[in-house]
Amino acid sequence: MNHLKLLFLNLILLFISIINYSQDNFTLNGYILDVNNNESIIGANIIIPSINVGTITNTYGFYSITIPKGNYEIHISSIGYKKSINKINLTNNINTNYYLEQNIENLDEVIVIKDIEEIDIKKPIMSLNILSYETIKQTPVLFGESDVLKTIQLLPGVSNAGEGTGGFNVRGGAADQNLILFDEAIIYSSSHLFGLFSIFNSDAIKEVKLFKGGIPSSYGGRLSSVLDVYQKDGNSKKHKLSGGIGIISSRILGEGPIKKNKGSYLIATRGSYAHLFLKFTDIENVAYFYDINTKSNYKIDKNNTLYFSGYFGRDKFKLSDTFSNTYGNSTFNLRWNHLINEKTFSNTSLIFSDYYYGLTLDFVGFNWNSGIKNLNIKYDLKNYFSNSIQFNYGLNSIYYEFNPGEIRPINESGINFKKLHKKFALENAAYFDVNHKISSKLSARYGFRINQFLRFKQNGLNRYLNDNPVIFDENLGIYKEAEIIGEYLNPENSKVIKSFYNFEPRFNLSYNFNNQSIKASYNRLNQYIHLISNTNAPAPLDVWAPSGPYLKPQKLDQWALGYHSQLKNGNKLETEIFYKKIKNRLDYIPGADLVANAAVERILLAGKARAYGMEFLFKKNKGRHNYWVAYTLSKSEQKTTGHNIYETGINMGNWYNTGYDKTHDFSFVSNYKLNKKLTFNTNFIFQTGQPTNYPVGQYTYMNLTIPNYG
Repeated sequence: MNHLKLLFLNLILLFISIINYSQDNFTLNGYILDVNNNESIIGANIIIPSINVGTITNTYGFYSITIPKGNYEIHISSIGYKKSINKINLTNNINTNYYLEQNIENLDEVIVIKDIEEIDIKKPIMSLNILSYETIKQTPVLFGESDVLKTIQLLPGVSNAGEGTGGFNVRGGAADQNLILFDEAIIYSSSHLFGLFSIFNSDAIKEVKLFKGGIPSSYGGRLSSVLDVYQKDGNSKKHKLSGGIGIISSRILGEGPIKKNKGSYLIATRGSYAHLFLKFTDIENVAYFYDINTKSNYKIDKNNTLYFSGYFGRDKFKLSDTFSNTYGNSTFNLRWNHLINEKTFSNTSLIFSDYYYGLTLDFVGFNWNSGIKNLNIKYDLKNYFSNSIQFNYGLNSIYYEFNPGEIRPINESGINFKKLHKKFALENAAYFDVNHKISSKLSARYGFRINQFLRFKQNGLNRYLNDNPVIFDENLGIYKEAEIIGEYLNPENSKVIKSFYNFEPRFNLSYNFNNQSIKASYNRLNQYIHLISNTNAPAPLDVWAPSGPYLKPQKLDQWALGYHSQLKNGNKLETEIFYKKIKNRLDYIPGADLVANAAVERILLAGKARAYGMEFLFKKNKGRHNYWVAYTLSKSEQKTTGHNIYETGINMGNWYNTGYDKTHDFSFVSNYKLNKKLTFNTNFIFQTGQPTNYPVGQYTYMNLTIPNYG
């Protein structure tokens, strides 16, 4: 409560300091759009040099700036576009849209980049990487297609979770600690073909933001990072068809106006065709994926716009008569943008996400399926109070349905039907965030997020002696599963059996001098859902589980300090150090059996983790030859101690490396533009190997041998 009192006191002082704000000011607002297709431009800079004020567009291309009446030059810039200078005579509130032309020739690209980088240096935001469509397209391609996840893994602090998986680790965190959003919808599995491709069709992507720290209070629910991916809106001026052919997959995108300059649609499809070549073999094998992206929008009037977006993707594998495997994501999102007044922008979203996994083992004789669904309601507002102060605030509610697994026998195999009880939970949050330019040199972004997580009653909720599902065998010196002594009665799903409440302060500070800045940040985040997996990388049979009576939320505190410098000719240097600590990080007892486990709490231990390191990024943006160099030096460790002097814990209660610890991670990405049509791309990667756990035994489940990693 002391944190809340201090925050409210600061807010009161803030309002007192600005109560004399001039009444002769007027507001200029509108959207920054692409002149060729009316696509909104995220993060465009609007600057008025004569009075040294400016702002940037939000995720829908909206801007608002309040200044004294008078004549001004408005400078508008964004990477990939020509700089635009417009004159305006401001005598009252004006709503106007500005249009930027794509910079195909790249003649003034260095000037634009230099201007934008100088502005970014001053922002109270750190540990953020933004990738535009053009940047993603310039990275070296895999099988004829640029890839979002492969691109972010070339950035400092980010590494791949392991071979054969699409997961990634950020600053020594686990793969399930990354919040992946696709047009605001939560994505639970981000890859096709077991990590060979991501689910993101790069042709349909407008922009990608990766927060590794300094995470705004509008985000929550994961500890390590936020990967926020935005789809294109579609061309509202003319119909257009484009595509590409790769070695393994091909893609096609169609877009055009629903009503010219009022609304647009976008449909993108992608599919692999490697399975066609398998038909030439004598064995009946199948291996392919496909996905569909859709988006449409319609501008009702200047204050109201409706959006609908969706995604559907599936992977299918079949190996003769041995097994078949199907998995994928589905998302739908309905959004309403509403301009409440010239200074306040709101967005209301209704979002559905679903992840399904199905596995059929013909040689064993059963079918397995599991998954997770959620329904998400969001209400976000941004108020451009003044040129030095903007407020972001909102509400969020997510209802979860967890399907831990279901086993169905096939072909009279003798396998017993088994259905694990579904779990249900509700996560609510409210947030408030202030972006404050304190002086010409000092800027801050601060706020908080309040979380509530409610775990609902379920059938088959186990009871244990002393409510302890794990016991320690002093004779053997190991942890064991406790005996189930019964189930809780009155199993109505609507009854709350466990609730959690948490306060998350967020703080970012930037001090600027001579095109340089010193930045600092502090974040607290909580994670209420967990991926139950004792492998280094996400595996198909892993399942998600909610916090509850026996499983506490994970809690993270992260501190970061950085030096950012805008060098000559638009080049940029970033160095950051970070330290993060985590409470209630999951660990597993020796011999943990995760497959179809109806009492997963009996194999889980709660420990703590820490990660610390240094990141380095140098970007050259001038001339035909552009490149970036990224290096990370880091350490990721975990510790699980006993509850008393008789318990030894894991590794005798000492710190040990996590499965995703990588001491050194170096990458070099280069682009050389020979002419307008031909560009040479290359990249070089060096990484320290990950720690490896070897099996200490094995166990059999339904005639299937499964290794035990201890």
